[in-house]
Amino acid sequence: MSKTFALTSVLGWMLMFASPSPMLLAQEPDAAPAEEAVAAAADTPAEAVETPPELNGADIAWMLVSSALVLMMTAPGLALFYGGLVRKKNVLSVMMQCVFLMGLMSLIWAAYGYSLAFSGDVGGGFVGDFGFAAMQGVSATWDGATQQVPQVATIPRLVHFVFQMMFFIITPGLICGAFAERMKFSSMVLFSALWGTLVYCPVAHWVWSDYGWCSEFNPQAAYRALDFAGGTVVHITSGFSALVCALMLGRRVGFGQEPMPPHNLTYTCIGAALLWVGWFGFNAGSAGAAGFSAANAFVATHLAAAMGTVAWAGMEWLFRGKPSILGACSGAVAGLVCVTPACGSCSPAGGICLGLIAGVGCYIACTSVKNKFGYDDSLDAFGVHGVGGLLGAIFTGVFATQSVKPGFPGLLEGNPQQVVAQAVGAGAAIVWAVVVTAVLIKVVDAILGLRVSQKSEVEGLDIGEHGEEGYIFV
Repeated sequence: MSKTFALTSVLGWMLMFASPSPMLLAQEPDAAPAEEAVAAAADTPAEAVETPPELNGADIAWMLVSSALVLMMTAPGLALFYGGLVRKKNVLSVMMQCVFLMGLMSLIWAAYGYSLAFSGDVGGGFVGDFGFAAMQGVSATWDGATQQVPQVATIPRLVHFVFQMMFFIITPGLICGAFAERMKFSSMVLFSALWGTLVYCPVAHWVWSDYGWCSEFNPQAAYRALDFAGGTVVHITSGFSALVCALMLGRRVGFGQEPMPPHNLTYTCIGAALLWVGWFGFNAGSAGAAGFSAANAFVATHLAAAMGTVAWAGMEWLFRGKPSILGACSGAVAGLVCVTPACGSCSPAGGICLGLIAGVGCYIACTSVKNKFGYDDSLDAFGVHGVGGLLGAIFTGVFATQSVKPGFPGLLEGNPQQVVAQAVGAGAAIVWAVVVTAVLIKVVDAILGLRVSQKSEVEGLDIGEHGEEGYIFV
């Protein structure tokens, strides 16, 4: 009873802390959030922009740095985080998945992925067209006399293109955590390419395009869901797809009968730290410019991670007697996931609340829920990204404040409709991701098969799939 009371009291205090004061609401923001200008131009071919704003060196520099930070999240960040969680005979297999996806998904994005997400509209807000295919209208051109540089607000379109590319890279990488230690590398490659095309690109268009049916940037949309940096586009889609993969591939050989502890939590800790730092580019970079919106997202992101760390480790301390480094790292990532959709519309105090919600909620999902249903989500991709992303998407509608995002009050400011919009957007993404992923798993299985042989799984995927060993001591 005392533990429940303590948790309830802390949550209540956080809710009070996150509520904006009348004085804050009365203040007029210095300028409209820059990400609105970025989104307004993102779907428009360069030649249609009559008088583009002047390119801003500070905005360009920040977005290039952010792009590099997000790429760092895949490798070495995710590669080390996941690599430490598997058994030592599979460490290279998960690192290879991360590194190979950096190459594969970049090429798909350049060929047609960016276009399907951000060019034009097909199907009433469902997906883009091929206006930017093969990077046409993205790279600079020469008209015979002058250089023509396509723009998105105050940055070259090329910078917007490469920043969004990094999200396209890491998202299928997150799914790999669900089928780690048992899926064929060739099947992973085919699945990731199809999934990025048929799940990621349409959902990105729904949420981030001017024409998306649930985009905040589409004034005609019936449900204008807020997703600043990818709570729905990245985490919900990958997390729920991960659950489908885990269920359809089945458990690892020996799961539940033999111990499968992480082989190197040192790697996992370093990877988590790199993810935390990289997430500043992921979230604050989504502002599209170096301004107040980026600063607010940066601070809210850090405080959410901090609270997630303390909350998850605290739950372990309360119910298991000892806090663990794995729990602290998992809590940090959970907090980062949960604040991702909200950091452009909630206050830093709201970020603390989201970190608490994620730390407690994802802890329960990765322990009690996972144990109850017995599914083998190897590295808790669903428990952290699916559950954390869903919590973040819904609670964005609670903590949104006009002091950060003018015109989008949340439930705490008397607007329950925003929670409804968040739920509709998240629910649609879940349904689409689950259905398409299930079909893709069947298709890939029919073409290549899904699982490695039992001999290869017991021997380890490092040797079986790649002919290498992660640790050779001479």
